[in-house]
Amino acid sequence: MSLKLQDKVAIVTGSTSGMGRATAKKFAAEGAKVVVTGRNEERAKAVVDDIVAAGGEAIYVIVDTANTEDCHILLDKTLEAYGTVDILVNNAGTLSMSPLAEVSLEEWERVFNVNVTAALYLTQLVAPIMKEKGKGVIVNTASVASFAAHHGFAAYVSSKHAMAGLSKSMAWELGPEIRVNAIAPGLIHTAMVDSIGGLDTLQFMIDACPMKRAGQPEDIANVALFLASDDSSFIDGQVIKVDGGFEA
Repeated sequence: MSLKLQDKVAIVTGSTSGMGRATAKKFAAEGAKVVVTGRNEERAKAVVDDIVAAGGEAIYVIVDTANTEDCHILLDKTLEAYGTVDILVNNAGTLSMSPLAEVSLEEWERVFNVNVTAALYLTQLVAPIMKEKGKGVIVNTASVASFAAHHGFAAYVSSKHAMAGLSKSMAWELGPEIRVNAIAPGLIHTAMVDSIGGLDTLQFMIDACPMKRAGQPEDIANVALFLASDDSSFIDGQVIKVDGGFEA
């Protein structure tokens, strides 16, 4: 049986933990050469070591994708190692739980820079390469917060609505050579969730989900693989919910 991403070069941002890490490992297991990114070298090296130990191929590049200079470094290191880019997963993200009246402009700008602007800029950098090749795939991380709002998440909700709109705009403007879709995770048990008090803090999402549980990072990785592969060759400009029915 052939591997779904054989010899493809994939950049996965925010891949030192959680959904990004699971996606990087899944892509490598399906034959991709993976560029792991993040700000923590110890975690990045651990992901690469796991991939190599399993027989895959990967490098890591320590960057903050909210910094435009770092985006150039990421692309340069990728091209230096592998010569091209076939897949970009804009997964790096940050959370904000400040009520509307308390959101500072500094926090607002930080959330948008990480969650939206970085994806825009990286896409602008890799799109010409994909266009010249005649084929490429971009997968963005949106959220169930791209569709609805809840108290205390104003900046985050706004940024994820923006990511959904940006993904659709990318699809229109980058086709037909480049397909762009977004994944909208629901409650996924990651380090980010643990950093704000764990699943108990977001029990309301479990209660509102027909499956009555949180998802796992591998649930997102499986959908990312589908969208990155030719299995989804006629899917474009979509924001696909992976939320256990939370927004059903």
